[in-house]
Amino acid sequence: MIRSLIATLALTAALVAADPVAPGTAAPAFTLPSATGSAVSLASLTGKTVVLEWTNYDCPFVKKFYVGGAMPALQAKWTAQGVVWLSINSSAPGKQGHLTGNALTSRIAAEKAVPSHFLVDSDGTVGKAYGATTTPQMVVIDGKGTVVYHGAIDSIRSTDAADVAKATNYVDAALTELAAGKPVTTPQTKSYGCGVKY
Repeated sequence: MIRSLIATLALTAALVAADPVAPGTAAPAFTLPSATGSAVSLASLTGKTVVLEWTNYDCPFVKKFYVGGAMPALQAKWTAQGVVWLSINSSAPGKQGHLTGNALTSRIAAEKAVPSHFLVDSDGTVGKAYGATTTPQMVVIDGKGTVVYHGAIDSIRSTDAADVAKATNYVDAALTELAAGKPVTTPQTKSYGCGVKY
């Protein structure tokens, strides 16, 4: 029994080491510039539920959620309930998806995206701190600053927009449970999508 417990603890420690934002850990602090030029810090959002959405509008896996309006609808649903939704782009300058200034604000409007803020992580510091490897990749943080979900947006790993309605949306489910004061049933999944263009 003791050997089994030690093995379980070792496995848990290994998983936490591999994932810097494993559910139950404190979300790493950050401050990033937004598309409109203002700085946004995670510390300033204490007490609020926060969603981090790693995105790259040119990635076909991301397009899946914007072409039919699924991601903007999810953003609108939860920001209306007080959730702070932060879209983050960690593409480096010169890499796919990297945009700034008017080109970025125009693209956000074209995608009909309605996050609370769109943040620019050009040097990839925040993406790497959160272990972001794909777009999309999602993190949900509770009002205490604790990660309660990390992983894929949904359960069907495809680029087909028709699959969105058939899939389990892990982010929507996590936010629904959190809003009801319940523990998140599925706190972690393996993300899928395009590689982040660091």
